Amino acid sequence: MQWREEGILLSARSHGESAAIIETFTPSHGRHAGVVRGGASRRLAPVLQPGAQLDLVWRARLEDHIGAFVVEPVRSRAAASLGDRMALAGLNAVTSLLLFSLPEREAHPNLYRRTEALLDLLGQSEIWPLAYLQWELALLEELGFGLDFSGCAVMGAQANDLSYVSPRSGRAVSRVGAGEWADRLLPLPPCLLGHGDAPDSEIAEGFRTTGHFLRNHLAPQLGNRPLPEARQRFVDRFVARVAG
Repeated sequence: MQWREEGILLSARSHGESAAIIETFTPSHGRHAGVVRGGASRRLAPVLQPGAQLDLVWRARLEDHIGAFVVEPVRSRAAASLGDRMALAGLNAVTSLLLFSLPEREAHPNLYRRTEALLDLLGQSEIWPLAYLQWELALLEELGFGLDFSGCAVMGAQANDLSYVSPRSGRAVSRVGAGEWADRLLPLPPCLLGHGDAPDSEIAEGFRTTGHFLRNHLAPQLGNRPLPEARQRFVDRFVARVAG
């Protein structure tokens, strides 16, 4: 068995004296693991950094074996996060959420393209948080937990002023439709609808909403494991920047 494809490195860990086991995300083979011989060497260890874009050749005797990778660097994204704690926290949030949520060897080409585009924006601190928020929406959609902003769950499609999200159904609710239940609903800032200039305060509200669905809808379907701490560290760092 053999295939070749570009992919994003999600994680790498030592294996034996000189090898490494890596997990990658590719368009056609999804989250896929394999052994890299010499992966802990002085030549390859700097290449095998999370977020790196790699040319991958995977070989195994049988399809269900872990197999071995031969890797060549396409581009590194380490430079974008060096000395930038926000960028590093964001990179760790993306890779940890993919490791947490994606089934092994299941193709998600649309999510892959969104992820590659997002990681290519690393270091662009003015636009990256909003791009990451939109990526979390895409992740939820891809895994069957998409939010519905097409109309008001109470007043119907003709309602405007969508301002809230139902924490149970993920459907939008207008300000009029929310009524006295508004304090029980999640915020729907304009940036989640693609409206306005997306100030940081709105993006922080958006993280509250996507975080609810990641924790309370996605995670229970994955064995009720807690969300990766890396996601919360990134959000906390971003919120601290907003408050500061």
